[in-house]
Amino acid sequence: MGAMNAIISASELASELTGGNPPVLLDVRWQLSTAAAAGEPPFDGRAAYRAGHLPGAVFVDLDGELASAPGGHGRHPLPDLAVFGAAMRRAGVSASTPVVVYDGGMGWGAARAWWLLRWTGHPDVRVLDGGLPLWEGPLETSVPRPAEGDFAPEPGKAGLLDADGAAELARSGVLLDARAGERYRGEVEPIDRVGGHIPGAVSAPTTQNVGAAGRFRPAEELGARFRGLGVSASSPVGVYCGSGVSGAHEVLALAVAGIPAALYVGSWSEWSSDPERPVAVGPDPR
Repeated sequence: MGAMNAIISASELASELTGGNPPVLLDVRWQLSTAAAAGEPPFDGRAAYRAGHLPGAVFVDLDGELASAPGGHGRHPLPDLAVFGAAMRRAGVSASTPVVVYDGGMGWGAARAWWLLRWTGHPDVRVLDGGLPLWEGPLETSVPRPAEGDFAPEPGKAGLLDADGAAELARSGVLLDARAGERYRGEVEPIDRVGGHIPGAVSAPTTQNVGAAGRFRPAEELGARFRGLGVSASSPVGVYCGSGVSGAHEVLALAVAGIPAALYVGSWSEWSSDPERPVAVGPDPR
């Protein structure tokens, strides 16, 4: 999966929306909620959507439609594919129609939708680079009712890791940890049971894949970054994060650089929930 079909700029999207085969637009505004701990109300992506969204875009709820309920498989396990498929069809997604997903700018929510659609077989999905803040066209507040799509998700045979697969990849290939460095090192852990990382995983914060305006760094720069972390043409690559959301953003960055990678969806929230699984701390992978 190369750079050309992983992301799209705001100007390119504006042009495509006036063309003969305009993409379906999905609004996946979401952010990791640590608000409750601070006594603040959680972020409401649906309210943000109602206040203004790209014309024709349909809101997709990450927690309810791009994940199943939190539990033993982590905070954002794979969604029930029937629920996910129904949500995509309701948004007008068909196998023959291009899809563009966007969020509020961080790119994590959009990347989760991109990864799920790609993993379940959609051939043409891109993320709006930089998200809504870089869109210069009009916004609308009305909620569209698109014609029902025909997309039927079929999970892929590759691209998905479980806990054992992630542990094996950390030994035999390259397993990247997309979280902040201090969580990787085990210095802080604001959400999960214990801090640290999967033994053998390499610290690779996904925030370093984007520049000041929130856009992805050029493909050449990303490729150099990942090569510096040990990624090569011969090494299988996997990614994890806290719960399979920011990790999807790193898989997207790898795709921009032309590097295929698998995602451990359960991620640290699943791994760390089992006290039998080993935990490494500090700056070194092992």
